[in-house]
Formats: sequence, structure tokens, C-alpha cells
Amino acid sequence: MILEILDLLKTPDFWAKTSISSLEILKNWWWVILPFIFIQPFLYLYLYFIRDRWTSKIKFILLEIKIPKEVLKPIKAMEQVFAGFHAIHDIFSFREKWLEGKCQLAISLEIVSFGGEVHFYVRAPEVFRNIIESNIYSQYAEAEISEVDDYTKYVPQDIPNKDWDLFGFDMKNPRPSPYPIKTYSKFELEREIKEEKRIDPLAGLLEGMATLKPGEQLWLQIIAKPIRDEIPWIKEGEKIVEELMGRAAPPSLEPFPQYAIKGTTRVLIAGEPLEEAKKEPEKIEFGALRLSPGELEIIKGIQEKISKFGFDCNVRYFYLGKKGVFFKPKARIPFGFFKEISTENMNGLKPWTKTMPKIQWILRKRRTYLRKRRLFKYYIKRWPPLFPRKGGTYILNTAELATLYHFPGRIVAPAPAVPRIEAKKGEAPPGLPTE
Repeated sequence: MILEILDLLKTPDFWAKTSISSLEILKNWWWVILPFIFIQPFLYLYLYFIRDRWTSKIKFILLEIKIPKEVLKPIKAMEQVFAGFHAIHDIFSFREKWLEGKCQLAISLEIVSFGGEVHFYVRAPEVFRNIIESNIYSQYAEAEISEVDDYTKYVPQDIPNKDWDLFGFDMKNPRPSPYPIKTYSKFELEREIKEEKRIDPLAGLLEGMATLKPGEQLWLQIIAKPIRDEIPWIKEGEKIVEELMGRAAPPSLEPFPQYAIKGTTRVLIAGEPLEEAKKEPEKIEFGALRLSPGELEIIKGIQEKISKFGFDCNVRYFYLGKKGVFFKPKARIPFGFFKEISTENMNGLKPWTKTMPKIQWILRKRRTYLRKRRLFKYYIKRWPPLFPRKGGTYILNTAELATLYHFPGRIVAPAPAVPRIEAKKGEAPPGLPTE
């Protein structure tokens, strides 16, 4: 039978007929492969369309938080606020995702300076307002939260133009998300209750924001979307820890029948007593003793990070102003803040040059203009850097978000820079007449 098949393959007529039949099949059935080629682009465009239709019906609001005169709580209180914000995470059914277009919505945490006056904002869907207010009031009972107009509407929408200019960046994590940035716990001791004994990572940024003049503005934005199992960042962190620890996978055990047959063969045929079977020398693992102090610190940092709630985030900022007062070196004010929360052996935030087109000398001005227009548009729309495509974001947990966005005390932030509530509110006396 085999010889007959080989002889058939050697005949030239066989290959000629085969090629003709293959061409006929390709000619008549070429369209069958099209669904496999276009299925992924089709699903992407379909999801984008139905999600855009669904989100266009959602009302977004901007909440301004006016902080109390004195903030004596540690920054850990803000971490508890963000843990409460994680409750906006939702799980959608097949119908909700693929037919109605529902998706996880994000909030935007914003610190803005208008001519040296610093404001704290949270932009979110209106349905999340109760969650945001209740969690902030639970830790900062004397704060005031009010709905305000979007400040981005009060500047020309075609910046840069002949009167206004801007400069800024999207920020990125240089290392994988499980590596943590430097958090507030490295700056302060939680047992230090007195405000004057704390070191606040926001102090330098707020001090720089307070130096802006009328006509200058600096906007810092943190887009945060709560996640659970959508992105396997916890497994990625566990894998990094295992690699650093040098853990080997446990040896696979042989199935019981195979083990029994081998043991019987050694006894009956080879005459080798079962108790004298060769044993592998016992290995002694030193584990963490073989790691350097820096590696131990990295392992501890990763394990602490993946133990807390995570948010899929993007950080961006820019400095803008009128041409008469625009001074580009002031755009570097946030750099000191980003340097403070970054470490060489773990993670941090650095400008993401991928969002900046490669500037060629012929089209330099045009490319720079388009990059600025794109950055400005994405900020006011609160879009991630690669929208509508995925990517460009990274995971920050509640402690890292609290480091980047929290309410400072009066000693930390200059008094004229941050508007505060000077009068303390209290409940009315119980016997006060109502008529």
C-alpha cells in the first residue's frame, strides 16, 4: 500500500491535477478566509461604536473639594478614600457588554493651578457622586464638595493658537506595573500625628504651582479606572517575585502505576532491594538568604502593591498660558514631584515620548503643533493616551494614588495657594426654634 502511494506521488500527472484542483478550490472558496482576517477589526469597531453610543448618554460632573483649614490626618486617610472609590467597579453580563455597550467607567483626579491658586477636582459620572462624597466625608468631615463648571471650557479650545501656547507630557511607568512607585509611607511615619513633623510628597509641586502668575495655568490629571481580574497584574507580580526568589517549579511526581512497575522491576529482575534504591541527594535551598538587600526590598514592595486594590491609570500634565506670560521652563515644575516618587531600582513616572511624533527638521513645527493639539484634546475629553486603542496605561494601587493625590495641611501648602474652609461648621442647637 505504501509503495503504491509513493509511486503515485512520483507520477507528473498527479501533481498537475493537484495544482489544478487547488487553483479551482482557491478560486471558488477564497472568500471563506475573509471572516478570519476581518473578525478582530470588526469586533473592535463594533465595540467602539456601541460603547461610544452608551457613554454619550452618561452625564459627567466636576466636583471641587475645598479642604479644611487644618488637615491633621495622615495621608493614609486618603488611601482609605481610594479604597472606597474602588466600589465603582462593576461586572457586566454578555448582553450588557456586547449588545448594550456597557463598560467600566473611570474617574479623573485633577490638581489645577490658575495663576497661582490651586484647586482639587474629581470628574466622574453623576451616578458615582454619592460614592465619592460619602468616602471623602468619611475621612475629611469638614471638607466641602460642590459641583462646578468644567474649567477647561474657559480657555480657547484651539490651543495652541496665536494667543496661547502649551507644553506637557503623558507620563509612563518605565518598568512593569507590579513594580511600585515611592509611596507616602517612605516620606512620613504614620505615628507622627502633628502636621509640622510630616514630609509631604506634594509639597514641592504645590509650592511650584503657587508661583504661577495671572495668565498661566498648570493642569495635572490622573485618570483612574478600578480593575479586578481584567488585567492579570497580580499574577505578573507573583511571577516576578518567584523569579527573584529563584524558586524552581516543584518536581512532577510519576503516576502511581509507573512508580509501582519500576519498583517491582528493580526487586524481581535486577535483584535490587527496594530500600536500597538510589536517592537523589537532598538539596538545601537558602531562599531569601541568597538575595541582596535591594532584591529583598523589591520583593517586599511588589508584594505590598499587589495586596491592595488596583486602578488602571494614566497621568498627564501640561502648562499653558498666554503668549505674553508663557515661560516654558515653568513646565518643568512637576518634574521634581515625579522624581521624588521615582526610584531607580523599582518604578516611577517619566515622560512618555511615544506620544510625541518623531520631529523631522522639515515638518518640525507642524508635528509639534499636532502633538500639542492632541494632548490638549485628550485632556479635556479625559481619554487615555492611545484612545481609541488599548494600551498606554499602567496599574497604580490605592497607596500610590494617595501619594499622587491627597489633601495637604496648611503648613505643607502655602496659605494663599490652596483655598481653605476658614469657618468650622457645626450642627444647630437642639432647642433652636424653627418659626
